[in-house]
Parts: sequence; structure tokens; C-alpha cells
Amino acid sequence: MLLGDARHQKPGQPGRAVDTRGEAKRVAERDEAAPARDAQTDSGADDLLMQALARENLVRAWKRVRANKGSAGVDGRTVQATGQWLKTAWPDIRRQLLDGSYRPSSVRSVGIAKPGGGTRQLGIPTVVDRLIQQALLQVLQPRVDPSFSAHSYGFRPGRSAHGAVLQAQRYVAEGYEIVVDVDLEKFFDRVSHDILMDRLAKRVADRRVLRLIRRYLEAGVMAHGLVHQRIEGTPQGGPLSPLLANVLLDEVDRKLERRGHRFVRYADDCNVYVKSQRAGERVLQWLRRCYAKLALRINESKTAVGVAWERKFLGYRLFRNVRGEVRLGISAHALTQLKRRLRILTRSTCGRSLEQVAQDLQAFVPGWKAYCMRPANPS
Repeated sequence: MLLGDARHQKPGQPGRAVDTRGEAKRVAERDEAAPARDAQTDSGADDLLMQALARENLVRAWKRVRANKGSAGVDGRTVQATGQWLKTAWPDIRRQLLDGSYRPSSVRSVGIAKPGGGTRQLGIPTVVDRLIQQALLQVLQPRVDPSFSAHSYGFRPGRSAHGAVLQAQRYVAEGYEIVVDVDLEKFFDRVSHDILMDRLAKRVADRRVLRLIRRYLEAGVMAHGLVHQRIEGTPQGGPLSPLLANVLLDEVDRKLERRGHRFVRYADDCNVYVKSQRAGERVLQWLRRCYAKLALRINESKTAVGVAWERKFLGYRLFRNVRGEVRLGISAHALTQLKRRLRILTRSTCGRSLEQVAQDLQAFVPGWKAYCMRPANPS
């Protein structure tokens, strides 16, 4: 998970008690997902699309899209150009959204280098589709987010990576020093559309909204001038993707809760804390089966069961000081990333002036400092 994906939050709630063998006690509760009539809210079940397209909501959505800036999608229109175009085109787009004939544009595939090697594929929607998705998000998130597990910290209002690592610190301080560090293999590329839409329909009743989200999932991907149809995955880059990821992964969160486990999840990174290696291995085997039911696979090369001191989580590491207290520090990997980035920004062979280098540093360093140098250890 990238270090910059942090937002302010309150610390999470402590987990339920577990027995001394490191295995969590089961909680007597049904495993089946709640039926739609139980999970859906009773306010505006059939008018969510109208709420999303309300003028006030669209104005807020446009301000967010404009503030985020971002590049153009497959239509080549920038944010500024789209704003001008929408003055005449919006009435027809709104009509299509209401009558169900609107078809989202393909997303533009962009690969960005990952610090550990390889590339991460982003799908950049057009500015118009980012506006529509943002408008939907503003209506859906207040209704859907409260139903998520308290152990989930990623991309949620009032929560961030700092809360996740602080909660992990509490678990280890309580004596749960073995961590099941789970990483999902190409999660955003492997999401099953059918399974995701089934879980979303348990929370959202408006069929027009569900149909529109399905079309966003199935919108093609343009790479090297060719459009490829997508049968699975929810590309990173659209406003709705983080919310949809939490909708899908919340099912495993609830199963962990029912077993009373101590855990934290940030997007597709999940850490479960137990008291013994043997207990951790059993939990990992069980998690493999849970994720398989969602058509997801664990990345075996990055997943492990081990002592918490030897694992990193969201750029932090845990250690004991001379007084035996569990503390947080910046991981060696995060420091390596920082040095690598600073070398790139300050190298003398890139043909930039000293003023340009200074501007780049001013854009990068404060964000890194705000995340990694923020006092995270409770007094």
C-alpha cells in the first residue's frame, strides 16, 4: 500500500478477547450474508440516482473533481475543457442517465512504476465519468460506509493508515506478537463483477444505480490505441473503486469478527494478530478459503506468518524500546523509498533548474513528513 494514502482518523476499536492458545473464540452468529431487505436502508431506496444528480450534489462533485485535477481520459478533454463542454452537453447526459441509456467511456490505461519493481496499472476515466462517479460516491458512501467493519481503515471518512498502525501496535502490546500478514494477488484486477454486484445489491436497492455501476465495471480499457473488454476487475483511478473494494472485502472482515480475531485491514492489506505461530498458520489456511469464495487469491510470495517485529505494515515497523514498550518506527523499506525518490528529484542530469528542483521537493517532502514523521506513538 502506498505511503501517501493516509487520511486523519480516530483510532479503531480493540478486538474481542481470544483464548491463551492464540486462537480466537468463535462468536455465535450466522455466517450467511444478510439479505437485501435487512442490509438496505429505508431512506431513498429507489431515488439514489435522483439524489446523485441533484444540482447541489453535482456542484460538490465537480469541485472535488476540479480540485483533484488529474489528466484527461480517452476523450482527450482536460478538466477545464470538460467544464466548458458540459454547459451544453449535460442536459443530454442527464437524460441518458435517468432513462438508462448512458454508456460510460472506456478508461485510459496508465502504468506507474512500483517502488519494489514492476508497474501498477491505473484506469483513468474521462472527466465526465469521474464527475458522475464522484456524485454517486457522495450519495452512496454515507449509506454504505457505516455498515463496514470497525477494523477496516482504508479509504473511509475519518479513518486512515495511522489508525490502522496504532491499532496494530495495541494488539502487539497486549501480547499478540504473531502476525498473519496477508497480501492479495492483483486484487483490483481480479475482482469478480458478479460477486461484487451481488454484495452491493445487499446494501443498495436502486436498480438504476446498480445498473450504472455495473456498466462502469464493464467499461473497456484503452491501451496503445486499442480498447479491450473487461470481464473482471475494478481499475484503480475512479472515485468509486475504493468503496467497491470495501464492499467486497467487508465479508471477510465480518467472518474474522465472528471468530473474535484481532485484525486490521487497510484496503487489500490485512493483518491478523495471534499468540502463536501454529494459530497463525491455521488462520492463514482459513483465510485462503474465505478469499477463494470471493474468487480472490492470496499472494503467497508476500504473505507470511511471523513475529510482528520482522514485518512492516503501511510503512511502519514495530519494536520494543529499552523499557519493553511496543513502539512504532519507520520501516527500512520506507526509508529506502524516500532516499530513492530524493535521488530522482535532485539528480543533476535531468536538465532542470535549481528552482524547479526546489519546487519538486516542496511538493514531495511535506507529504512524506506528514505521514511518516507524524508522532504515531501514544504517550
